[in-house]
Amino acid sequence: MTDLTGKTIVITGATSGIGYETALRLARMGARLAIVGRDRDRGEVAREALAREARGAEVVAFTADLSSMGETHRLAGELLAALPRIDVLVNNAGAMFAQRSLTVDGLERTFALNHMAYFLLTELLRDRLVASAPSRVVVVASEAHRRASLDLDDLQTEKGYTGWLAYCRSKLANILFTRALARRLDGTGVSAHCLHPGFVASGFGDDGKGVFRFGFGLAKRLFAIPVDEGARTSVHLASADGLVSGGYYVKCAIATPSPQARDDQAAEHFWDDTVRFAAMHAR
Repeated sequence: MTDLTGKTIVITGATSGIGYETALRLARMGARLAIVGRDRDRGEVAREALAREARGAEVVAFTADLSSMGETHRLAGELLAALPRIDVLVNNAGAMFAQRSLTVDGLERTFALNHMAYFLLTELLRDRLVASAPSRVVVVASEAHRRASLDLDDLQTEKGYTGWLAYCRSKLANILFTRALARRLDGTGVSAHCLHPGFVASGFGDDGKGVFRFGFGLAKRLFAIPVDEGARTSVHLASADGLVSGGYYVKCAIATPSPQARDDQAAEHFWDDTVRFAAMHAR
């Protein structure tokens, strides 16, 4: 096990599933944790459980609905006030929504939570990450990105929305974001990495309804891997040496994403569009 004593790691979506398991493993490696969840009570339960299971690890819980840009700004301010250094940021929080809906900022909810939150929180914490270098950003993407192409004219999936389509597009966005971020961080001592955790038997997708929830639940029972296995690559990218900045990892090894995910010209256009979204909907 890598010794992470003295390292401070921020993990979003850390109150359950692979986020919690990632936090637990990193705490057992000696890291100080700042966990983020959308429910205060669940965050406190997770904080107490992590401190107990990791034998007294230092864990601080923060609460924010990351689908809201205002909440993300508030969270970043709280993190910066509480954490003198940030060695690793793990952008893990994410969801899939069967029905299309809009956030308080007027953004499609999957896009807002699975992409905009990653972008915005990383940008707001970037100076602290640079000051803490060598440091890194870890982004939880998915092999589902192979099912999508990015329509720069329909980033909000207004045409032909399905929960699966919006999710796949958001995971493609995660990889393009990571590649563009790595280029911008070159020379700062901060690296950026993304990963596929596997199809994990977590609570992901359980808030769906009807046929969507039944089908997703059946697939998890038949094909999903345990949560602890799903966390392995996140832990690896948060702690291992010799990683490729901008790289996409599967089962702790560098992998080649889809051709669309390797389109750096599209990634730059998408980055510019994301900056405009952040400015237009800033609170």
